[in-house]
Amino acid sequence: MKNIAPFLLILFAFAGALQFCVKPPDYPDEPVITFKSLTKNTQFQSAIDDTDTLLVTLEFTDGDGDLGSAEKGNDISVIDTRDNSGDTLSLPLVEQQGAGNGISGTISFVLPPTCCIPPPLNGIPLPPCDPSVAPNFLRDTVIYKVNIRDRAGHVSNEVALPPIILICKQ
Repeated sequence: MKNIAPFLLILFAFAGALQFCVKPPDYPDEPVITFKSLTKNTQFQSAIDDTDTLLVTLEFTDGDGDLGSAEKGNDISVIDTRDNSGDTLSLPLVEQQGAGNGISGTISFVLPPTCCIPPPLNGIPLPPCDPSVAPNFLRDTVIYKVNIRDRAGHVSNEVALPPIILICKQ
């Protein structure tokens, strides 16, 4: 029993020392995002209710930890796949700290309502957001593609959000 006590003491000391040898995460310098959640999958088009917003949440990693900007920037790109139109949003500045700047976390942003885009009539495009132009066009589906950019200009992978059903008429 006396011989086992020094062995246990060394084992506990070694285990305690290991907790201080944790390596920082090894993420690539480019941000990497994955889709996490969307508050709902239906939305009224902006001509009906411009307050009907959705909350999108993404998970991210960034190896050099340089997300966000001190001034309004184009950190988040949101592309409407129906017509490839887009919008940019800003991320808050993430201060870099220490030598190991790899960071991970979640990003949430509000997605405002958009317009229904009716199909062309006899090859002629119809104006968006006007339910009187295409009276039988009750629903539209939009899929957004999202990516983020860090301060060094690295662009993340692109993720597609789940389809969102737009209600064109009440």
